[in-house]
Amino acid sequence: MMGLLVFKERLRIFYAKNSQIVIPAVKFAVAFMAFYLIGKNTGFVEKLNSPLMPVVMGLVGAAVPYGVTAFLAGAFLMAQLFAVSLEVAAITLVFLMIVVLLYYGFQPGDSVLLLVTPIMFFLKIPFAVPLLVGLGGSMLSVIPVSCGAFLYYVILYVKQNASVLSGSAQTELTQLIIQLVKSLVTNQAMLIMVAAMALCILLVHTIKNMPINYAWGIAIAAGVIVQLLVIFIGDLRFDASVSVLEVTAGMAVSAAAAAVYHFFVFAVDY
Repeated sequence: MMGLLVFKERLRIFYAKNSQIVIPAVKFAVAFMAFYLIGKNTGFVEKLNSPLMPVVMGLVGAAVPYGVTAFLAGAFLMAQLFAVSLEVAAITLVFLMIVVLLYYGFQPGDSVLLLVTPIMFFLKIPFAVPLLVGLGGSMLSVIPVSCGAFLYYVILYVKQNASVLSGSAQTELTQLIIQLVKSLVTNQAMLIMVAAMALCILLVHTIKNMPINYAWGIAIAAGVIVQLLVIFIGDLRFDASVSVLEVTAGMAVSAAAAAVYHFFVFAVDY
């Protein structure tokens, strides 16, 4: 334990001396992963599929605020969706506009969560997001996390149905829009995940602020339990075909990430 405490102190000193390098490096990594994963899981516009695209946008992201990076990633996603289906692109654009109008007037600092949440879904560890956000964010952070989850499922839906969407006839426009909205809104897996993540954030944030011993540790354990309960109850109730092994492994990794965050951040002024 003493060795870990010494390492934490050295990390604090390193960050204090090199924050001008560390912060851009982290921003580069977030932007790079966002553009790389969007391109990898869509790739419908050949001109935007260059291996240099994530690198270039990562460099841009390192020099601008997360809000600008989120806007650029949204534009990149819209271009990919537009190449497949005008209807999907329009629905996604309306959704993003609603998010901007209803949320970012209150707490624009959480723009990074719109990028990080889909990234974590693609990396199979989305459960880490609500745990970390509950520990370090606010209750309003539920909004960008939920929106990030929705964007992931939009990308997943388009990826799985690209051939059907691109082959739709113009005469079926109204029917196609209704089908798209119904498919997304009634996506049981998405609704279960959003509910689990939202409840986890609210519970973790509430418990970690309580004046009790080991509040952060209890909050992490409660967050893991509530996510597991919501996911497995939702699976039983709605037959959402949840992979028990994948959920268990992802939850274990997420709990470990939250424990590391607790150790390095709790009671330490960076």
